Amino acid sequence: MSFRRTRAMFRKELRHIVRDARSLALALALPMIMLLLFGYALSLDVDRIPTLVYDADGTPASRAVAREFQGSRFFDVRGFADSYAPLERAIDRSRILMGVAIPRGFGERVASGRRAEVQILLDGSDSNTASIALGYAQTLVRNHALVLRSKVQERMGGGRIAPPVDARLRVWYNSSLESKNYVVPGLIAVVLMIIAGLLTSLTIAREWEMGTMEQLLSTPLRPAEAVLGKMAAYFVVGVADAAIALLVGLGVFHVPFRGSPWLLMGSGVVFLCGMLFWGIFVSAVSRTQAQAYQIGILSTFLPGFLLSGFVYSIETMPPVIRAITYIVPARYFVTTLKGIFLKGVDLEVLWGELVFLAAFAAVIFLLATRKLRQRLA
Repeated sequence: MSFRRTRAMFRKELRHIVRDARSLALALALPMIMLLLFGYALSLDVDRIPTLVYDADGTPASRAVAREFQGSRFFDVRGFADSYAPLERAIDRSRILMGVAIPRGFGERVASGRRAEVQILLDGSDSNTASIALGYAQTLVRNHALVLRSKVQERMGGGRIAPPVDARLRVWYNSSLESKNYVVPGLIAVVLMIIAGLLTSLTIAREWEMGTMEQLLSTPLRPAEAVLGKMAAYFVVGVADAAIALLVGLGVFHVPFRGSPWLLMGSGVVFLCGMLFWGIFVSAVSRTQAQAYQIGILSTFLPGFLLSGFVYSIETMPPVIRAITYIVPARYFVTTLKGIFLKGVDLEVLWGELVFLAAFAAVIFLLATRKLRQRLA
């Protein structure tokens, strides 16, 4: 392998990238656009739940329950209904997610110490959000019931009731429980996977369509030198994309960074090389740019978003799908980024992920070189 020929290919490819100013600007702007779009739009936080209250009792006890919902940051009480019909219509038209119905006799039951019920109506079309909303409502009603029971006990001379369990919670790594701190690091990995894969997926197919591959065939350039030269040129663009993505994550979304910047840079370099080699391999096996683009999208976008674990938990997936995720490089880079950003872990914990990413880059480089050699033969 000749370093001189590899450098010549690198300079030739870099000039082509710089000459196409529109594509270069799009490649640099796309990570920022995707991060801003998904970072603000994709939120797993469930709060300000649209709620409508039907108070059929109208007593101080029932109004106290309504005030509990009004004072909670998790619920947005849009108004009060005078029957069940407005609740049903509002849920059918997706104006509210939850309805609270307080039946007649609620205040009398509370005053007498008997069991009093509150009905929660939920729009279950979004089962995940409905489950979280139900948990919030149950906790709020349960805490209010404990306060009422304590007051009744005090009136009866029994003293104040203490909770049977005093739960003291401590949240590690994301103490504010903001979903952006969980989503943005994974989103950086997915964006880099898509951008890196697409940057190089057209390079060899474009050479064949433009007729410049015949000129390369007349030179002593070897397949490995062509692959490394092309990868190195797009690696410069990939590093710029990674820097932009990190600046957006840290500067715009204020994601906490607790780990080593050197480990972050090292893992990013290995991941970028692997995905750039993958794009070249896709380009080598494709006959046209359109085919290369389609394969590049299918092999980066869908696995990156669905099988990397950056939003959807891999542990809850079916066993067959969970097994497929083990060959998705974004899965390992997402784990690495979340570990570095949120947990501050070091190489002792993340060595397995980095070994897979390095092995993936080496294997894909060999496959791309072999396929290009077959195409040139």
